[in-house]
Amino acid sequence: MQYIVLDMEWNQPWPGSYAAQKVLPVQIHGEIIQIGAVRLLETGKIADEFQVLVRPKYYKKLNSRVSKLTGLRDARLREEGLSFPEALERFRDWIGGPCIFLTWGFDDITVLEDNILLHDGEPDWITQWYNAQMIFNAQTGCGNTQKALSTAMELLGIEPSRPAHDALGDAYHTAIICSRLDLPRGIAEYKQALQSHADGFHGDPPAGCISRSVFHGYATREAAIEAMTSRENHCPKCGKSMRNGRWISQQGHRYMAMAECPEHGRYLVRIRISDEPGGTQRASRLVYEGNSEAAQKYDTLAARPSAARRRRRSSVQKSRASSQVQRVERKLPSKLTVRPFFLASLSISMMRPRQLGARAGVMPLRCSQSKPSSSSFKSTWEKSYSVMALCLRS
Repeated sequence: MQYIVLDMEWNQPWPGSYAAQKVLPVQIHGEIIQIGAVRLLETGKIADEFQVLVRPKYYKKLNSRVSKLTGLRDARLREEGLSFPEALERFRDWIGGPCIFLTWGFDDITVLEDNILLHDGEPDWITQWYNAQMIFNAQTGCGNTQKALSTAMELLGIEPSRPAHDALGDAYHTAIICSRLDLPRGIAEYKQALQSHADGFHGDPPAGCISRSVFHGYATREAAIEAMTSRENHCPKCGKSMRNGRWISQQGHRYMAMAECPEHGRYLVRIRISDEPGGTQRASRLVYEGNSEAAQKYDTLAARPSAARRRRRSSVQKSRASSQVQRVERKLPSKLTVRPFFLASLSISMMRPRQLGARAGVMPLRCSQSKPSSSSFKSTWEKSYSVMALCLRS
């Protein structure tokens, strides 16, 4: 059986654009503009290559990001591209007979099937398809996360010899990776690899992790977290209930907290909440030793003030600055009028008393407001306000 390592590039309209508002016969994630493939023999040898440009029918104007990423231009697709039915016919003729498709990711085959349906075709000839990422993760012990193609090449010591984000170039590099994997074993164990990926576990446990488990069927994310805090929070050694500390939120609906067993001491608990078919929630739970590197990271994060404390601190600082301005006003002679000017800057005051020269009675006051980070902005920034009380003679 031959392996066809497949990669494609597709175009997407800008959100809100006229093209994005088109109602298509079939909902698609993107319209294919390039197909690249490499024929890989059972021996692991690359036997043949294929590529074709596709002239888009529905999203005719290339998204600028897609154009920049792939290097393709509208004019080239119009001049050299084939219609999708013609390109697909050439691709199937090149394949020849039965094959196993391999892609780097879950999207390529889905996009291909959607485009076939969009052009009134039937994708029933695609019978065997596998995500090479899952096989790579299972056989290299590189965790459960989806790796970029360049990352996998680096881990295997493969030097890039073709351009990235080119359908044939990416298919070629994927074929090189696949040639170093045990594909028959990977295909035989593929269902297990998919389940491990869905559960969030793959390969060997992370350093310091002593327990991994998955819990299903929670109605809401809050219910899942509550279960992880109470009835499912047991010591991995003796099974007794543990007392849970404060959950610290991380990206991707991940949380971690320090739990303590009355007999065996503290453990770090990390959970990930994800959606299940049917609308329920799943909780993947990992337990680490209390002296592990992951536990030390938790201690560092837990020592930082929470967002609520930062907001309270900011409110207190603003209140103190306002009181300071009022005290200055009360101390001024009655013949002087105070007019405060608030000058916002990013870091420090742009005005200094010595720079104001003959303007007598300038008293600079400063207060700093630290704004907590949000989900949209990962950095913390500061706003500084310079309160300039200019004393002008009435």
